Amino acid sequence: MFIEKENKKLKMRRRCIMFIKMDNTNSDKKTSRRDFINKSLRISAGITLGGLGIFLAKDASSEDLVWQLDPEKCIQCGRCVTNCVLTPSAVKCVHVFDMCGYCDLCGGFFKPGTKKLTTAAENQLCPTAAIERKFVEDPFFEYQIIEDLCIGCGKCVAGCDAFGNGSLQLQVRHDICVNCNECAIARNCPADAFSRVPASSNSLFKGFSGHEI
Repeated sequence: MFIEKENKKLKMRRRCIMFIKMDNTNSDKKTSRRDFINKSLRISAGITLGGLGIFLAKDASSEDLVWQLDPEKCIQCGRCVTNCVLTPSAVKCVHVFDMCGYCDLCGGFFKPGTKKLTTAAENQLCPTAAIERKFVEDPFFEYQIIEDLCIGCGKCVAGCDAFGNGSLQLQVRHDICVNCNECAIARNCPADAFSRVPASSNSLFKGFSGHEI
């Protein structure tokens, strides 16, 4: 009888020990699972915040770029007229008045060899009569670009460069330009005069950096 009682006690002790071990194992599993979930949430939150920080930093430092023509490189080849996806071209002549000499005989307005300095169509260099000549006072005249008529051929620019101060210059007008990913004019420009510039300072002028359009 004594031996049987002792065996029963021993079996009970073994069961208690096994129960305690199982309970500890389950507790460890629960703790491990909880730790894993917490760590995962912390990592996920860290990645999200890090990505947001990078996005905000890039957004703050980046700026929209637009196409522009560098007059220092431009050779007035005429391809701005034929290669732009828009008709007429988004490239227009811009008059930098601060550089202009207000010449009576304007090389950008009159054809070479013109004998009479009148506004008759046969005397005008511009094929679309996009330049308006106005008398200021003797011997000065003012020349205004009629942008709606300008096709961006650059003939007036070449004439002004050759015989004047170079105040007539070609520029991409961003109120017209659709800012193609790949500009057809830039792709075909033999002088490589087109490039991307920040939208906030979208003009490039030869000899007069302070001028804006």
